[in-house]
Amino acid sequence: MRTITCIAIDDEPMALLVIEQFCRRRGGLELTTFSEPRVGLEEIRRRKPDLVFLDIQMNSINGLQIADVLPHECCFIFTTAYAQYALDGFNLDAVDFLHKPFSYERFETAVEKALRRINACRPATPECLVVKQEYNNVSIPLTDILYIEALGNYVKIVRTSGGHVLTRANLKSIVEMLPDKAFLRIHRSYVVAVSAVLSFTRSRVVVKGQAADLPVGAQYASQVMEALGG
Repeated sequence: MRTITCIAIDDEPMALLVIEQFCRRRGGLELTTFSEPRVGLEEIRRRKPDLVFLDIQMNSINGLQIADVLPHECCFIFTTAYAQYALDGFNLDAVDFLHKPFSYERFETAVEKALRRINACRPATPECLVVKQEYNNVSIPLTDILYIEALGNYVKIVRTSGGHVLTRANLKSIVEMLPDKAFLRIHRSYVVAVSAVLSFTRSRVVVKGQAADLPVGAQYASQVMEALGG
């Protein structure tokens, strides 16, 4: 089961600490916290996390306003000391409403409800990448992909089993067909299978079975280091 990405927004640091502790206790939840609501909202728009924990009564902006503009794919749970907002929360399609101070058991119940909704809405992870080579459709198991390279109007898919497939496409359209966690964009011309990486720096990636290293683009260096554990 993949890690669920979460963002919590609350202008009270102690409230964020409780959510952080509860997420760590449950496991499987990757949490980022924000005490400045507008900054948190921008990060939500950028990252589109699976789940948002959202306070309502905050100094700079009301949490109901944030909920109203969240990306449609984000589930959210309200966490507030003001019970009178419960109806407003459910009218905005909140998964649950946690009235502060809430127990770990109540938190876990809310998270389980969110996971059921997330799993119901999430498309099944593909096992193969299907592309056209000349006049034929070619099905490539995701586990058989080492890396993908953009070559003008074509994309070359290098296979673990040997050889490659050349398809007329752009790299962006291929990336959109791949599961996020299994593949990583390292350059405007390269995507690599994370499981195929032997070693890496901010400028190069060594892929198993390949004589030449793959370059890391300057604009991708930080996300490469973060994703690969640097």
